[in-house]
Order: sequence, then C-alpha cells, then structure tokens
Amino acid sequence: MSTHTPHNAPTTADDDTPLGDVDAERRALIVNATKAFGLAGAACVALPFISSMNPSRSVKAMATIDVPLSEIPLGDAKTYLWQGKPVFVWHRNAEQIAAAQQGDATATMDPAKDADRVQKAEWLVVMGVCSHLGCVPMRGGDHGGWRCPCHGSQFDDSGRVRVGPAGTNLEVPPYRFLDDATIRIG
Repeated sequence: MSTHTPHNAPTTADDDTPLGDVDAERRALIVNATKAFGLAGAACVALPFISSMNPSRSVKAMATIDVPLSEIPLGDAKTYLWQGKPVFVWHRNAEQIAAAQQGDATATMDPAKDADRVQKAEWLVVMGVCSHLGCVPMRGGDHGGWRCPCHGSQFDDSGRVRVGPAGTNLEVPPYRFLDDATIRIG
C-alpha cells in the first residue's frame, strides 16, 4: 500500500511540529508586536496633547499666594491678587471684631456667624468680588465693611451682605495659616 499525502495536509517541520502550529505562533507574535507598537505610538501621540491641558507656569504660580501678615497694620485691610481676583485681608482690631460678632444676630440676607467665616478673629480673608455682578467693592458703607460702587450692595465687617441686590456674602477663599506671620491663600 502506498502512502500518499494530500496537497492540503500539513507536513511536519524538522522537529516534528506540525507546520500549521508554527504559522499560528508566527501570526500571534506578529499580531502582539503590532498591538504593542500601536499602543506605544498612540501614547507618543497622546502625551503632548495631554500635557498641553496642564496649567502653564504662570497659572501654577498664581495657584497659591503667601501673604505676610506683618504688612497689614492693626485695623487696616490690604488687597492681594489671587488667580486674577482681588482678595481682601483685614487685620481687625478688638472694636471691629466685637462689631462683627454683634452683627451675627442681625445678618438676615445670607446669615452666617463671624466665627464661621474666620480662622482667627483678628484676620478676615474674603474675596473682593461682589456676588451680584462681580464688581470690586470698596471700603465704606453704613455697616463697617465694604460697599459695591456698581449697584449699592453693602457688606459688613465680616463680609456679610446687608443691603442691596447682592444675594450672598463675600466668599471666603481657601486659606490657612502657615505660622503666626503668614497665610497661604489657595
């Protein structure tokens, strides 16, 4: 009897491995290598786009500011720029603190206790942006704090809205005391 091998039957390699298995292994290697190179290429293309979404150095520099409290005399306030917006830092004296605490009972438009708006009673830190239309309030008014020149809103010595179309108090930004002489805003 003669053994005849059909044309489509797999033959063996020198090591007795069917050639169909060798081709499958090669295909798998090529597919996996192509996937790896494709992922590496996609990462190389995506990295510059993702990096471009990070804030610039100038924006990072304004993410926080350190305020030296020794610059602000007792009873006075200074304005600092943080993230392109004014921040009022007020070194309140005992009379101003007492007035702010007395105002706890009469603040009705957006009631908030003075103790909840400050970390240390002698230092009030609020955003210098009116909650009505975003104008910058100035010192003065009938309530010992600030008044908005745009539409007449008035804020007391704790930054609480007392009069006018502004519906909310001056915002308290995130801040913390680094030590007794410095606060970090942001």
